[in-house]
Amino acid sequence: MKYSLIAIALAAMLAGCSSPATRDRLQIQDPTVLQTGFSATQSQAAGAVTPQWIAEYGGVKNATLLTTVQTRLNALGERKNNYFGAKAQCWLNAARDERSGHDGWGFVEEALVQADRLTASLETGQGLVVDNPALRTSATIRPDLWKQLMAAKTSPLFAQCQEAQRLTACSEVELMHAGHEAWTRDFNESQRLVDGVDRGMPGIGAALEACTPPAAPPVASPIPQKITLQADATFQFDRGDLAGMLPAGKTKLDQLVRDLQQAGDVTGIRVEGYTDRLGSDSYNRQLSVKRAATVKRYLERGGVKTPITASGHGKEDPVVQCNERDRRDLIDCLAPNRRVELNFARSSEQAPAPRSHMPAQSPQQ
Repeated sequence: MKYSLIAIALAAMLAGCSSPATRDRLQIQDPTVLQTGFSATQSQAAGAVTPQWIAEYGGVKNATLLTTVQTRLNALGERKNNYFGAKAQCWLNAARDERSGHDGWGFVEEALVQADRLTASLETGQGLVVDNPALRTSATIRPDLWKQLMAAKTSPLFAQCQEAQRLTACSEVELMHAGHEAWTRDFNESQRLVDGVDRGMPGIGAALEACTPPAAPPVASPIPQKITLQADATFQFDRGDLAGMLPAGKTKLDQLVRDLQQAGDVTGIRVEGYTDRLGSDSYNRQLSVKRAATVKRYLERGGVKTPITASGHGKEDPVVQCNERDRRDLIDCLAPNRRVELNFARSSEQAPAPRSHMPAQSPQQ
């Protein structure tokens, strides 16, 4: 294998036969690659062989390393089914392709060493990095395609999408392979490889999209259609103000506030207060209004932004009918009638309207 500077110069001269349009489409980033004829440099910056490169790659036995790395990679089984395993395989494929074409520039050796390093990292589980190497025999081309590949690698779905990893890894290797052809001034062959990468880009996006986890099933709302707060457990006897609210009542309302923040589908709340039949109609009406308004105010102070109406209906719509003669027994029996009801409207429903048999009452807050 020879790495003649004369050969590099001859390749640069022959590049004059290539279409300038083809060369320009590659968007070559290395200005030395764009030099042709006798103006082409033969310096280290232009890719001339260095002693360091010879020390690292000069002793590579192509046929032997190609076989041994392929055998080791195959032996990894499922452990190679990821970005790094796919990249190692594609480096082997690129090396095999250039070797069959009798490439003598050094790309075969560089590709084999990359495959060997990736395989060794997979074997040990250490040293796995997604960065691409800077190769002496490969010029950077088509930065727009590199940008697209980087976007795929940084997608949050990339880590869970094996097919997208494979396509991305092999596209990166193929772009570097095309960069090698550009470095040798075979711009037509470079463009052919680039066209293949370009055509495959939509496949990476499709693979990532296919790995998108299915939408989570809708979570059942923690809010039922109606909640009933028993007045005896919510307020002190004969009280309806905030100071007269019992700890148990506050605990229930605090939980309701949290549930409303989680639900997200409640568009309206109707709060209605009720009393038992004992006492005057006027007193019962005022007490029921006061308790409903207090519950409304408590929810709003807790951070509920949903529109809330509050009204009181006194002794109307009793839940139970009681005929006990003993007053204490009668009071206990009528307890279910002393209540505050909260009715909830969902986004698919109309907002809860005040009861039609009397105007809604919402005292000043």
